Amino acid sequence: MTSCAETGLAYDRAGPRGSTPVLLLHAGVADRRMWEPQWPAVTEEYDAIRVDLRGFGESVARPEPALDPVADVAGTLAALGADRVHVVGCSFGAGVAAELAVAHPGLVASLLLVTPGGSLIPEATEELRSFARAENAAMEVGDLDAAVQANLDWWVDGPHRGADAARAEVREQVAAMQRRAFELTDDWDDVEEAELDPPVLERLGEIAVPTLVLSGALDIDAIDLAARTVAEGIAGARHLTWPDVAHLPSLERPEEFAELLLGWLAAQQG
Repeated sequence: MTSCAETGLAYDRAGPRGSTPVLLLHAGVADRRMWEPQWPAVTEEYDAIRVDLRGFGESVARPEPALDPVADVAGTLAALGADRVHVVGCSFGAGVAAELAVAHPGLVASLLLVTPGGSLIPEATEELRSFARAENAAMEVGDLDAAVQANLDWWVDGPHRGADAARAEVREQVAAMQRRAFELTDDWDDVEEAELDPPVLERLGEIAVPTLVLSGALDIDAIDLAARTVAEGIAGARHLTWPDVAHLPSLERPEEFAELLLGWLAAQQG
């Protein structure tokens, strides 16, 4: 692990230099470890960077003065000398990726937005509110186990299926990453969050780079709505939906996702 001196973000960088780097931004229930299944294949062919956003994994520094993932990422890339990158973002990380494309348009060469969430969610649906109620109820009484469980139930399994032995390893991985995030940010209740103004959903038309959006058919409906909104709002964007996966297709179908990712990057490089 290396920590960026300018921003404090933990990151890994590997792969042959010379081509446009690939930046991987994790989901809000994970950290940069979520890309481990694809990391060897990607770094064999490409200069790749994966970061822990602040408050996740090994990016432990309290934000000052406000939590600003876009500024953190842009600052880290500047420190690494990466002035243009292909960005792959999942869930919350997809929102950061899209905001980065709006706030720093020259920095982003393409976007692969996986189950877009965060600032890309246009509506709090009943399914999303149900998850929030379960997580909030657990956090209010300090039951970290129950809060982690709520995230596993809604984001790993999804609202349309129960826990399955086939996903036991994914659940274990996500539980460790989510628990780490809860523990790191336990005393961050007073931290302000920077917001893009106007918000990214009002500025999708400003994004003018090749964009692929990937959904899971078994995901929370708010994420499907976000994916469709983003795909319709970015000119030329393509939208794929994978059946039989929920919110984390790169962990549920690691080989298929690696194939998709490498194919997407090859098309952009060509």
